Order: sequence, then structure tokens, then C-alpha cells
Amino acid sequence: MRLDKYLKVSRLIKRRTVAKEACDEGRVLVNGKIAKAGTEVKVGDVIEIQLGSRTVKAMVTQLHEHALKEDAAEMYKLL
Repeated sequence: MRLDKYLKVSRLIKRRTVAKEACDEGRVLVNGKIAKAGTEVKVGDVIEIQLGSRTVKAMVTQLHEHALKEDAAEMYKLL
């Protein structure tokens, strides 16, 4: 699954366009490397997002094309 789509479906970032912009600006890392929006994400990857002055670090636990609001939090584990 594409990184920008995963960030949106898992609700780590609210909109896919915002997720793409964050990737384009180099504020998203996957396994310690700067990632583009089209980077393929798989279970076990660690995603680090720099949002303003805070950093969110999460490990991918599940991949779903669509997720309900209640199920979105199960797609990752905060580190």
C-alpha cells in the first residue's frame, strides 16, 4: 500500500493530500529513511512523522484498503 494512502486510512494524518505534502517536504521517515508518498508500506515498518514541534512514531501492524474510524487505531502501534 502507498505511504500516503496508509497515513490517511489509518488516520495518522487526516487527508491524503496533507500526507502527500508531508512526504514531499521530507517530514516522513520509513525505517529511518526519508520516504516519498509512493513508498510501499508493509507490516513491521516503522513510520516517523514530524508534525510541527512533535514527532509521532508508529509501527505498522495491519494493512487495510478501507477502515472504519473504530478500526483505524488497530492498524498501527505507537512507539
